[in-house]
Amino acid sequence: MSEDDSLSICNVWKGNTSKIINELEAQIPSHFQIYSDMYKEYLHAIDNIFGTCVLSEKEFFEKLDIDPNFLKNLGKYSDFLSSTCIKQIENYDNYLKWYSQIRASGMKSYEEFVHTMMDSYSKTLSNFSKNIKK
Repeated sequence: MSEDDSLSICNVWKGNTSKIINELEAQIPSHFQIYSDMYKEYLHAIDNIFGTCVLSEKEFFEKLDIDPNFLKNLGKYSDFLSSTCIKQIENYDNYLKWYSQIRASGMKSYEEFVHTMMDSYSKTLSNFSKNIKK
């Protein structure tokens, strides 16, 4: 049997599909690092902007002679908003973990379903091929 006789449509597509998937998988660590680095820079830029504002506005606000009780209450309000924001960040992180697990579980279930369907398809093809005369 020559090499061309052993080729099938499925083998041709499977080989190239596997090459593409392997290349995509190889890129995953790089892509995560790229997005992680960009996100860190974004967060640091925001932090630095507020730091710059504090330095620029410090003298201006000191001259306004703002009531210390107002500043104390503003600090409490800011702490409340910060803790709320941190809780939301943590909740979103937990949601992403849960969502990822659900999606992975769904893909595994789908893969099992496809394997079951392919087994049935293979049996059907086998039954038909028994009836084909060469």
